[in-house]
Amino acid sequence: MSNWSEKHVLVTGGCSFIGSHLVDALAGKGARVRVVDNLSSGKLENIQQWLDRGVVEFIEADLLENDHAERAVQGMDNVFHLAADHGGRGYIDLHQAACSTNLALDGLMIRAAYRAGVDHFTFASSGCVYPTDLQADPTQIVYLAEDMVRPPYQADDMYGWAKLMAELTLQAYYRDYGFKSASLRYFTVYGERCTESHAVIAMIARAFVRQNPFEVWGTGEQIRNWTYVGDIVDGTIRAAELIENATAINLGTMERIKVIEAARAIIEKAGYDATIETDPSRPTGPYNRVADNTLARDLLGWSARVGFHEGLDRTIDWYGNNHDMHEVRSELQQRLTER
Repeated sequence: MSNWSEKHVLVTGGCSFIGSHLVDALAGKGARVRVVDNLSSGKLENIQQWLDRGVVEFIEADLLENDHAERAVQGMDNVFHLAADHGGRGYIDLHQAACSTNLALDGLMIRAAYRAGVDHFTFASSGCVYPTDLQADPTQIVYLAEDMVRPPYQADDMYGWAKLMAELTLQAYYRDYGFKSASLRYFTVYGERCTESHAVIAMIARAFVRQNPFEVWGTGEQIRNWTYVGDIVDGTIRAAELIENATAINLGTMERIKVIEAARAIIEKAGYDATIETDPSRPTGPYNRVADNTLARDLLGWSARVGFHEGLDRTIDWYGNNHDMHEVRSELQQRLTER
């Protein structure tokens, strides 16, 4: 594995959920980290401990504007590009125009990093790049393998198309210029610092305020493989160390969990009784999205170490210790669809 000590590393979106956990890991390995974030969803408090120690540099900037991308990458050995207009299903389904800005953002960052002589570019992609017609039937046992993303492409809404275009751009930069990179297809990440627009945190919030009836979007039959943020960070760093040829790799658990099963588990862990009511009219997403992580095992020696129920316990504990019940109750409906 690479020695990160004293390497100069840029993390875009480093104040946000996944980004801040990545900053924790890289700073903990001795890297000199620069974070660029516009704080539209990220929180400075997520990286405050590293700012206080002087090992992380923070720049508040919108990377779409005023040559900020070019300035951000100067002097960097590695770039981890996580910045995006993003959120859970409650956000990306209802904010298509906002998510379309990722097309420009990713292109600007890749071009700037290449022109600045960055050694390696690691891109946070998504399971949303997979053809939606492969994910429609929850009664089928389907594991999405990387080679299923091929012409004719069929990504999931504007968010998925932007991620796919960035993957293809990095592949072109490697073929044409030898620019080293890797793309990681994250599958339904959850954990500490995640927001209520993501399904697991939304359900934890509902249980936190003792919602009854307990609302589940969709029929509840949707299948996911929720992946704990610590495992995602581990796989991302391994890819930066081991992958140079722009290969796209899934990071997912391969656990097949129905949304309604997750809801029941969360209600039980919260220690109260509630009637579950489903609402298929609300943003639902695909009905059968689970990763095949064979390639991650083969190329990275990676597999998820934290099972769903263990990660759920950690996340529930964090949420309860860091949120006010009255505040969550009054703001929950807005939080479900905003960043």
